Amino acid sequence: MRARCARIIDGMRIFPATPEFTGLNTPIGDEYELERLTVEGRIPAEIQGTFFRAIPDPAFQPYMEDGGAVISGDGMVSALRFARGEVSFAIRYVETDRHKAELAAGRALFGKYRNPYTDKPEARGIDRTVANTTPVWHAGRLLMTKEDGRPYRVDPRSLATLGRYDFGGRLKSATVTAHVRIDPATHELFFFGYEAAGLASTKVAYCLADRHGNLTREQWFDAPYCAMMHDFAITEHYALFPIYPTTCDLARLEAGGDHWVHELGRDSFVGVMPRYGAVSEMRWFRGPKGVSCYHMMNAFEDSAGRIHLDQCLSNVNAFPFIQRASGLNIPPGENGARLARWTIELRGGSDAVTETVIGPPGDLPMIPAASQGRPYSHGWMLSMNPQMQGPPVLGGPVGAMFNTLLRLDFTGKPPQGLALPAGHAISEPVHVPCAEGAHEGWLLTIVDEQTGPSDFVHALWILQAGDVAAGPIARVHIPHRLRPQVHGWWVSAAELDAAAAKRGGTRSPGVDRQFSTAARLRVARNTPYRGTPSSAVGGHPDECRHGTRYAGNARPWSGPSHRA
Repeated sequence: MRARCARIIDGMRIFPATPEFTGLNTPIGDEYELERLTVEGRIPAEIQGTFFRAIPDPAFQPYMEDGGAVISGDGMVSALRFARGEVSFAIRYVETDRHKAELAAGRALFGKYRNPYTDKPEARGIDRTVANTTPVWHAGRLLMTKEDGRPYRVDPRSLATLGRYDFGGRLKSATVTAHVRIDPATHELFFFGYEAAGLASTKVAYCLADRHGNLTREQWFDAPYCAMMHDFAITEHYALFPIYPTTCDLARLEAGGDHWVHELGRDSFVGVMPRYGAVSEMRWFRGPKGVSCYHMMNAFEDSAGRIHLDQCLSNVNAFPFIQRASGLNIPPGENGARLARWTIELRGGSDAVTETVIGPPGDLPMIPAASQGRPYSHGWMLSMNPQMQGPPVLGGPVGAMFNTLLRLDFTGKPPQGLALPAGHAISEPVHVPCAEGAHEGWLLTIVDEQTGPSDFVHALWILQAGDVAAGPIARVHIPHRLRPQVHGWWVSAAELDAAAAKRGGTRSPGVDRQFSTAARLRVARNTPYRGTPSSAVGGHPDECRHGTRYAGNARPWSGPSHRA
């Protein structure tokens, strides 16, 4: 294995000894590439492409206390490239205007999370987004997104930043969500931006780009109040805009306060409109008071014309820094978390939603891309194992990492669960489809293992998507410290090659070097993997058959199954 690495931030960086900057959240600040990573087991032949990941990693220590710093670190884009059974790894900072300004100054210039009134004078007028949430692939373009600004376009081969992206000057919204939706039949990109007219505004932009990436529609509407609209959903005929009472107030920002406060006594809403219609057709349905959700699993219409919205719901916002700003202290075990289905009757006159619990607590849900907006049979999500012995691995935005992967079946079959051993954590997976129709494909996910108080080793696990309880069929060891990702995106080699051909470039280079040795890539490093290889990796992935059972303490989740 060959490695090239550079620490791009020179000098001493001393971060606060708080959960935002310790454990797995310890800042790293390295750009590097690793070639021909050690692979344990066999990689399925159909896994050819790149797993892009978004990672927040602050370049400089903050100059003021800010709990929201855990989700406002400078964005990095990581690429795990699969070609002919070999894997390479590369990671680079997204060169946002904010990141470049702080590099030039040699210190932090931006204050609290999403509050420009706390910035240094030198930061005035500079785009504040850190583009650290989701790498979005559409129409041959890779966009690094965060919901507080417009995305940055990144070269999928070199990971070089190409600049801010506004759809050729057509986009009017100041913001773009990190959770877009791509229709599997039309390949259109549906997205939105909230606080579209600026800080604390109620304006929401609803946008549509065609399969070629051309922005064809942008309509604005007013939300019931300024809320954190992290995600949304589409069905075959409708667009859904959930509103939960994590709210923003301009006066609070001007006084130097937090962007978000959660209001337990305020109603939630869902706006529903024809997805090709006018925003004047929006109907608002009222949900329970005080609830919170970051991520939707899916939405679909049934034969009776009802709309079902499946979401990872809780009775309060789970982020500790938002609870502190709200004067709340509700621990995760008491927040009423569940996978909930809200059913909306369009044909009647009622504005109420009906809730059904269809799964256990958890987050980061995922479905096959082909099921987007349609009735679906199964999905995956992360959770916590209630039978785990010992504390969870500390890290991520809520302070504790997930340790269980679930496959939930909505046709009446029992769920599956892969519970990791103590001291392990799992990140949101991506799904790689299999050309064989009966085979569900594979999940790729980063697993962290804590080996000491501040020591970790990391590996990418490959699992059979239809048999997650079997454990990994292959592991790819990553001999460098990693920080937790937010979201990821899988792009096949065929898609990358098609995009390169359209640009007049070359085919996907697989495990070859992805970017040239720049001036800041000046320290060579080759660090051996320090983990303990497992013998519980096997099977015949090339033939779409199941691997051997995971030898750890995995127990399938034994909760109820629910029929869709």
